Amino acid sequence: MKWDVIFQAENLALYGEGIVTTLGLLCSSLLVGGVLALFMAIALTERWKWLRLLVGAYTYVFRGTPLLIQVYLIYYGLGQLEWIQARWDDVWPWTHFKDPAFCAVLALSLNTAAYTAEMLAGAIRETNPGEIEAAQAFGMNHWQIMWSVTLPSAFRRTLPAYGNEVVMMLQTTSLASAVPSLIDLTSAASRVYSKFYLPFEAYLFAGLIYLLMTFTLSGIFKLIERRYLAFLAPRSSNV
Repeated sequence: MKWDVIFQAENLALYGEGIVTTLGLLCSSLLVGGVLALFMAIALTERWKWLRLLVGAYTYVFRGTPLLIQVYLIYYGLGQLEWIQARWDDVWPWTHFKDPAFCAVLALSLNTAAYTAEMLAGAIRETNPGEIEAAQAFGMNHWQIMWSVTLPSAFRRTLPAYGNEVVMMLQTTSLASAVPSLIDLTSAASRVYSKFYLPFEAYLFAGLIYLLMTFTLSGIFKLIERRYLAFLAPRSSNV
């Protein structure tokens, strides 16, 4: 095994660039996807049937198709349409479709939004009726109850599942390597492999970095859960 090649300055710099790109994709997609998921979760729990069906169809499609296909459709599909290409030099937002990072973030955001919306909608539906009745007794209207009572409670109860979603998104960012000229962590390993023909060392080193980042994210969410879900912890009985 030739680990000394991996630890050469130029290769470490390549992996460093990949880490920065991977974390950038993760944070951007979680931010955009989280905002979309919030509004979609509310739509999924509102009384308007047509809105529930529309958003439900969106989440069904994005959860029912592989993310890699979604990346291909956005980068190679939408980005190659003549109607978009005729406008991507000077008409916003089509100007972004020639940017590989934008296409990757868009695909990741739309995908995580679908999963997060369903998780949050489920938590909203399971809100304790007593909390709603207490808020109504204080004279709150529907939207005041939603923003002040239902959503904060749903956010807390969604934390464990959302922590798993964040970890999965970290690992899913590796699919962004399918987009040319975008150097994420997996792409960095592929370039080291193609240059030095060291598949085991190149991908194992990338895997160890993913494992370290996963461990860090899991630890952060454990701390957040301990802070905001302390009321769900079993109480010790004094005998």
